[in-house]
This record gives sequence, C-alpha cells and structure tokens, in this order.
Amino acid sequence: MIRRKRPVAGACVLLAALTAGFAFPAGAAADEPAGRDAPKVNLLLDVSGSMRAKDIDGQSRMAAAKQAFNEVLDATPEEVELGIRTLGADYAGDDRKEGCKDTAQLYPVGPLDRTEAKTAVATLAPTGWTPIGPALLRAADDLGGGDGSKRIVLISDGEDTCAPLDPCEVAREIAAKGIGLTIDTLGLVPNAKLSRQLSCIAEATGGTYASVEHQDELTDRVSELVDRAAEPVVTPVAVQGADGCAKAPTVESGLYTDREEFGQQRWYRVELLAGQELRASVSVAADRAVRPDHGVLLRAVTVHGREIVRGEAAGNGRTDVLSTGLRYPKPERDDDDGDKPAAEVVCLAVTHSFSADAGVKTTPGLPLELTVDVVDGPDGASDVASFGLGRGWWLLGALVVTGFVAGLLWGWLSRWRFAVWRTH
Repeated sequence: MIRRKRPVAGACVLLAALTAGFAFPAGAAADEPAGRDAPKVNLLLDVSGSMRAKDIDGQSRMAAAKQAFNEVLDATPEEVELGIRTLGADYAGDDRKEGCKDTAQLYPVGPLDRTEAKTAVATLAPTGWTPIGPALLRAADDLGGGDGSKRIVLISDGEDTCAPLDPCEVAREIAAKGIGLTIDTLGLVPNAKLSRQLSCIAEATGGTYASVEHQDELTDRVSELVDRAAEPVVTPVAVQGADGCAKAPTVESGLYTDREEFGQQRWYRVELLAGQELRASVSVAADRAVRPDHGVLLRAVTVHGREIVRGEAAGNGRTDVLSTGLRYPKPERDDDDGDKPAAEVVCLAVTHSFSADAGVKTTPGLPLELTVDVVDGPDGASDVASFGLGRGWWLLGALVVTGFVAGLLWGWLSRWRFAVWRTH
C-alpha cells in the first residue's frame, strides 16, 4: 500500500535537505511572465454513499474530508482562484442514468471567500453514485480558459460507476485539448482497482496519485497540491536514457522525464567545464503496487567508469515517491595558457530497486524525473565535495582547537578548585 506521510518541506522540491541549495534551473523556474492569469484549482470531491464509512481516524470519510477542506481553505494562497465541485452529492435514487448526471459546482472557481466556501462544505452529506468521468468533464469546463496554471484535485473512495464513460479516457481527452490542465488524484481506500483507475487519470495529464488513510495526510496532500498551483509552471522535457554511458543522451540544465523498467539502469551525459558545479537530483514514483522495501541510487561517473560521487535513498513503502541527489564541483585549472579548456563528460546513472509481485504490470517503466543544473562553482571548488563542508573546514578546525583548549582550561580549573577545597 502506497501512502504519503506529512510532506517534508521541499517535497515538492526534490531534495531540499540533501542538495542544500538545489533549485530548478533558472531558465526553467523563472518567474511567470507579467500579465498571466491567476492560477486556478478545482477541488473535486466524491460525496457518494460510501463516504459514510467510518474508517479514517475513527470518523467517517466525509467528516475527514470536510475537516481537511476547512484547513486547506484557511491556508490557500491569496493569488489562487479556488472552486469546489461535487460528484454524487444530490441524487440518492436507483436510476443509473440520473445518478450519472449527479455533479454540481458547490463553490465557483474564483477569488476565495473562505467563510462562504466553508459554509458550502458544511452542507455536504454522503448521498449517491460515483460519476467520476462526467464530473471531470464538468470540472475542466469550470476552470475556463486563460494562460494561468489550472489544476483539478480529485478525492474519491471508490471507482467510477458510470461506465462506459471511462474516466481514464476522459482524462486523456482533456490532456489532448492542450489547455495545460493537470489532474491530481487522492484515494481514500487501499483498493487495487481504485488505485489503478486514479493512477491512470493522473498519469494522463502529468498529475500525481497518492493513497491516504489519515485525515492529516489528506489535509497535507491537498494543501501541497493547491500551493503547487501557485508555483511557476515548469514543463519537463521527455528524454530517453540509454543502458550505458557511451550511448547516453547529453542533457543540459533543465527538468527531464523518463521511464525506467524494473531492474534497469538509465544513463545520461552532462558536459562540465572547469570551475562549474553539477547539481543533479532524481525522483522515481511508484505508480502501481510495489513491494515495501526499495531504493534509488544516483551516481556521477567518469567516461572511464570511475565513480565520482553518489546519492542514495531508501524507502519502506510509506511514500509513493523516492528522491535523491548529488553535487560535483569541477576545480579550476591551474595552467594559465589561456586556451579554452575542454569540457569533461560526466555520466549520470540512475538505478532503482523497486519490485512488484506477480500479476503487476512491469511496463511501461516507473516514472522518473531528473533535474540537472550546471552552475558556476564556488571559489576553491576542489574542497566543496569534502563531506559537503566546502570552505567551512577552517571553521571546523577552529572549533576543534577551541574545544581542546577549553577542555584543558576547565580541567585545570577543576583541579585547582578541588585543591583549594581540600586545603580549607
């Protein structure tokens, strides 16, 4: 079962803690152009009868969703235009045709009145069917046009009940319109069929899927996705890594997407001049059921196969994305001949140890996101890789000497005080 825990700051930046200053490349993450429309988010909530089940922290799924929505509404950035649409909230009968029309805009997409939105959420009660496909079509229309970012966050505890209108095909149809709409999905039940459907919906538009079982997880995840809508839009570039360094594609600073099969390695090449620093990070997402224990390894290797530096991370199945990163500063050249130095080719190798039980599809491979940033290195780049301390070595040495001297003085003072006490 794949779950998201409380997001760590920067979870949405791949490795804030490990990479200490990593950022998306300046060209990719530049401020949005002036005059862009406000970012828009439409929260799409399943209010079908199954939301009465009391299996989320001792309360019903509906109660947990309401609490999460109230906290999200309080934390929504001012610049985000937010709306709420429901599915299965009004029709409680047995007529399938009517049940599959049951979707309504609870709060229109626009500038947020928090009190009004909370009042609308408080009226919800679990009622009817689960028309995910029709609701997605209407939710996309709610967001309208414009060039700002647009996002739908779908929260559901069950599969669509309105086939043959396949919600996965609906998501592909929305993506084909080229309107820049992302659909993220959250499942409230650890159900394999639901997971497959919600994963397919999210993948069709470049969104994310997560399964949550606790109210605080739901709050955190929805808040993260709403906040993400306000961030500058970064469009990843599709790239196909090779099975070895010699045939690997050369990548520059940017954000890249690829897929990696189980048991496979993906290789990429980066050109690095003297005095520059390579910063790279990678995330691999488990978009299907995988075994709990897994890891991700990112290595920087010379063209001759010598490993320069590595980053690695291990997981236990409690998150659906695993990330790691590395930094490699190439020292300045000592010669003064004035000739332009040749670039060094650094090979980046990505390996993961995700595995799946029999019956789980292994193709296509797991989604992989690679961030590469080549920047001017700091002065004295040769010592930056020394345990990440850089020019702080002198400070560490000063602290060691100071501690040693302080220890000697304290010991001498303690012995002197003891001698004085015995004398008196």
